[in-house]
Amino acid sequence: MVSVRRKPGDGRKGLLHAGGRVIPCALGRSGISAFKREGDGATPLAAMRMLGGFYRLGGGMPRASALPLAAIGRHDGWCDAPADANYNRPVQLPSRAGHERMWRSDRLYDAVVVLDWNIRPRARYRGSAIFLHVAKEGFGPTEGCVAIAPAAMRWLLPRLSRRTVLRVIA
Repeated sequence: MVSVRRKPGDGRKGLLHAGGRVIPCALGRSGISAFKREGDGATPLAAMRMLGGFYRLGGGMPRASALPLAAIGRHDGWCDAPADANYNRPVQLPSRAGHERMWRSDRLYDAVVVLDWNIRPRARYRGSAIFLHVAKEGFGPTEGCVAIAPAAMRWLLPRLSRRTVLRVIA
């Protein structure tokens, strides 16, 4: 199990506990919420299984993991439009519906682990694209994801499997 707690004094930063290590992480711009809604910028207070993920070729991340990992292509996206049939699902771009672009010019999606938030069952406006991914410099807040430093992701990714649960605790 991997657990995340809010860092004392800053609700937008956290501490991820895994394999006997404590790893700094970024949380959502609105901190942690038990009432996650689309666009609120909160990281869900929840236990979420790791379903699989993506990596960017040339991003320097390991591809050896018990999680199923796929290379990110230039036409990969993730739908964040609650009214669309593909809400909170991967999509191919271009897409008329609102979406997150998986191929990014920054390093944030050099490695992305998809968490099972609002996957099954899926509810409109409950939140989408909740990932574990690489953090911004200085651990700036996310839109609701959990983000860690590149070196921490390189260490953690080979230790994850579909049995791993990421538990976000208040």
